[in-house]
Amino acid sequence: MSFDQKEIFSLMYKLARLIVPDTRVEYDAMGPMHIPLDRMYGPQTMRSLMKFPIGGVEERMPRPLIKALGIVKKAAAEANKVNGLEENLCDAISKACDDVISGKLYDEEHFPLVIWQDGSGEHTNMNLNEVICNRAIEILGGQMGTKEPVHPDEHVNLSQTSHDTFSTAAKIAVAMQLQEKLYPSLRIFIDLLSKKSSGWMDVIKIGRTHLMDAVPLSLGQEFSGYQQQLENGRSRLDSALCRLYQLPMGGTHVGTKYDTKKGFSEQCTKRIAELTFLPFVESCNFFESLSACDALVEVHGELNTIAASVMKIANDIRFLGSGPRCGLGELHLPENEPGSSIMPGKVNPTQCEAMTMICAQVMGNHVAVSMGGASGHFQLNTFMPMIASNVLRSITLLGDGMKSFCANCLEGIEPNKTKIESIMKNSLMLVTALSPHIGYERSAAIAKAAHRNGTSLLQEAINAGIEREDFDEWVQPSKMLGPEK
Repeated sequence: MSFDQKEIFSLMYKLARLIVPDTRVEYDAMGPMHIPLDRMYGPQTMRSLMKFPIGGVEERMPRPLIKALGIVKKAAAEANKVNGLEENLCDAISKACDDVISGKLYDEEHFPLVIWQDGSGEHTNMNLNEVICNRAIEILGGQMGTKEPVHPDEHVNLSQTSHDTFSTAAKIAVAMQLQEKLYPSLRIFIDLLSKKSSGWMDVIKIGRTHLMDAVPLSLGQEFSGYQQQLENGRSRLDSALCRLYQLPMGGTHVGTKYDTKKGFSEQCTKRIAELTFLPFVESCNFFESLSACDALVEVHGELNTIAASVMKIANDIRFLGSGPRCGLGELHLPENEPGSSIMPGKVNPTQCEAMTMICAQVMGNHVAVSMGGASGHFQLNTFMPMIASNVLRSITLLGDGMKSFCANCLEGIEPNKTKIESIMKNSLMLVTALSPHIGYERSAAIAKAAHRNGTSLLQEAINAGIEREDFDEWVQPSKMLGPEK
């Protein structure tokens, strides 16, 4: 009696079901593995699950990265079709990739691997290959796990390695998340700051330098500074995108394009640009793109700068709204929820607190991203899963955080004009307006006397022999907001 390969596999499959129920057996180069029947991944994914039981669901490979890998695999399948792979196989692989891109297969728990794995993302690359393979087999009417008529390595991964697919997917995921998450929130933030700035130009308040009283400015001028900070941050991010858009797809192992057909890289990159509606192009140097993650480090550097700007803005707003009676109290912040379980009536600047915590986390992420970017060796950076996941996390945190901050804090802020005017009138630094008329030393003596005696600048100026009419003419906060006319 003789058996062909399919019959042998069928017998082994039935035997395995008796030994370990609700599983199927799949094989890789290291031998058989039992796979849960309701999962489309295969033996290499299962081995990674067993060998890297690190963290929980929150440590899984980010969903945007899985989607981006689906886009990469779809583009590769279509390029392979042009280059001679059987049309029916390529079409089935492409349709399976659509289920990855849409999120259908992600929601069904077919991508369980954590970030902490092979540093090139090899395990996740194979996770995608196995899931797409089994889904393509299902589409073609075959049996999952048989690798017939679609094979995860020979067909789904044709002309690819994890080195180029994962590094390409990392850039795609970051670029897409910037457009979907961060840029919309930045636009809302900047627009709101612009609205506040233009509406408060006539609200004159005291400035503060070194946390001490300074000369006046308008509340609108103060907020225009915040607006410019974020506009600068957006411009810096814009300038980094041209390098993020350079993809190493098709560079394969070390950047030589070995194991690919001529034109494969160009075909893939062009299709990725079409699928994402983003201006992706071929890398100008595949050896740089595979051995280094400088583009991601640069992008996160701009995220780090934006985080520094937002932390400064949120802290300023928190302090300007402190009180309501014993702090600065120059701003009324929206009251969102009770602030104490023991002090009745207390309300806290919780949106500012959440925003500043987010910024601190982004700064921490930047340390990890920088270390990862600096630690690649020779022709491959082996910190890619960690780098990509941290950049994506920072984008999500900043995008969601700024959106919440704008809706629940910034939108509802109003100036406390009574408190602003009271503080400004009592400030000793209005004495700066006297200096051009009576000199620095005499002006300083008046300010020090007022502070020492607890009196007003006007009273001490009169004591120093200055006429009331001259004081009123010289000390006008509204004339201190710009250069002399």
